[in-house]
Amino acid sequence: MNQPVLKPPEEVRPATLAEAPRSAADQPLTFALANTLVTISEPAKAQAESIRVLRTHIMAQHVDQGRRALSVCAVSPGAGCSFLAANLAVALSQVGVTTLLIDGDLRSPSLENYIRPSRPVSGLRQCLAAEDGAFNEFIQQDVLPSLSVMYSGGTPGNPQELLAGERFKTLMDHCLRDFQMTIIDTPPAMSCADARRVSSVVGYSLVVARQHQSRITDIGTLISQLQQDGARVIGTVLREA
Repeated sequence: MNQPVLKPPEEVRPATLAEAPRSAADQPLTFALANTLVTISEPAKAQAESIRVLRTHIMAQHVDQGRRALSVCAVSPGAGCSFLAANLAVALSQVGVTTLLIDGDLRSPSLENYIRPSRPVSGLRQCLAAEDGAFNEFIQQDVLPSLSVMYSGGTPGNPQELLAGERFKTLMDHCLRDFQMTIIDTPPAMSCADARRVSSVVGYSLVVARQHQSRITDIGTLISQLQQDGARVIGTVLREA
């Protein structure tokens, strides 16, 4: 049975009629971590080790070369794009790389399934819709040591237009200055052009494929499209079915 929390006498004061119960917005914001963050929940398992190997390559060939952002893309749903983005961001933060994880999927956001806030928060949608305002207002700072998160903030009716705006470019410039690495989860490329737009602004992409599901020809087409848009594909990750 839970024991009641007793305040010291000097902290106890009589209630008045003007006082009301604290709303959810007044409560401290906390975050729950899903078991699918294998770099935390199962660090000794093969999946977590694979993420750490990928981290080593990205540290050597990307971060240490001064490249500070990366979009994570896939051809179709179910490839594991969000899983890889979330776990890679956590893995980088675990070695002290100040990392920002952005849910750039404004059509079917899923990063909240990995790091769930205790109440709804503003995010990319509100940030891009605002004409001005500090970008940090829409970023949840230090969710974990060295890891901050910008959630999607919901699904707008005009995701393509928001991402095509100048404010998205300005946001990316801000992230490149403030964080050593920014990782952006994107929607499936077969359903919309959002991933291509994000990648063209970020400049670098990592393509995720799933064994027995992703077609080699489709992956090749996506890589070609990303390159045509000016993004450099730094590699392809094949996830087991």
